[in-house]
Amino acid sequence: MTYFGVLAGFVIPPTLILMLLVPRDIWHRLFKGQVRVYWAPYLAVLLHVLLALVYTTPWDNYLVATNVWWYDPDLVTGITIGWVPIEEYAFFVVQTLLTGLWTLALIRFALNSRPSGGLRRGFRRQATVVVMALWLISTAFLLLGPESGRYLMLILTWALIPVLIQVAFGADILLANWRLLAAAIIVPTIYLWMVDALAIQSGTWTIDPAQTTGIKLGPLPLEEMVFFLMTNLLIGFGVTLMLSEETKERAHAFATRLKERLGSPQGTPMTGY
Repeated sequence: MTYFGVLAGFVIPPTLILMLLVPRDIWHRLFKGQVRVYWAPYLAVLLHVLLALVYTTPWDNYLVATNVWWYDPDLVTGITIGWVPIEEYAFFVVQTLLTGLWTLALIRFALNSRPSGGLRRGFRRQATVVVMALWLISTAFLLLGPESGRYLMLILTWALIPVLIQVAFGADILLANWRLLAAAIIVPTIYLWMVDALAIQSGTWTIDPAQTTGIKLGPLPLEEMVFFLMTNLLIGFGVTLMLSEETKERAHAFATRLKERLGSPQGTPMTGY
């Protein structure tokens, strides 16, 4: 199966369905010529598309360049940016849209409300320490551990950096919305596991067995399972945080404190910090 065949057959169709159904109020307003549209949720998803491209591109190029995974040249167009085929960049975009829009669908149709706020500052500190410890452990294993754990540690070391930022800012907000996040992350993750297993079986792409643990669920390596879990977690966390009113208040307070610090004359004592 060609790489674009995988996208066209299994990833793009559900994404298109969500693109039609989730913003149906926007299509209705635009059809009536109304210009007052609440774009924030969709801008949040599009921002995550941009972030996915910027943050994932160098990492994924490194994976292909070092033969952590490779693709069948007969099953891609042959157009590459760096070491990575153009289809892979399309996957970044479509997966982010799929999970992001699915999260919006849950917020709009299942919960009928924006994500809740959180007030547990102590939990934010605790979660930050835990994620930082996990990142340090994964990085140590990446540098010093066996080759068989390399792909898994590359995934964790790469993914835990943005997770650390997210939990440091709003772990309490994420905890308050755990039901939303469970559905937003688990459903697309399981679906993409099945798509990935099909692509691996058909030879669309191949994971280097020497750089993996060898643990599999059918044809699906543990590393690929962790990859889709972590990427969907990043999207679900990010969209939820961006749409929480508490996030806006917290970001405004942070910006105000930063502005006061930068505007304070050097040596002037500051209070309230």
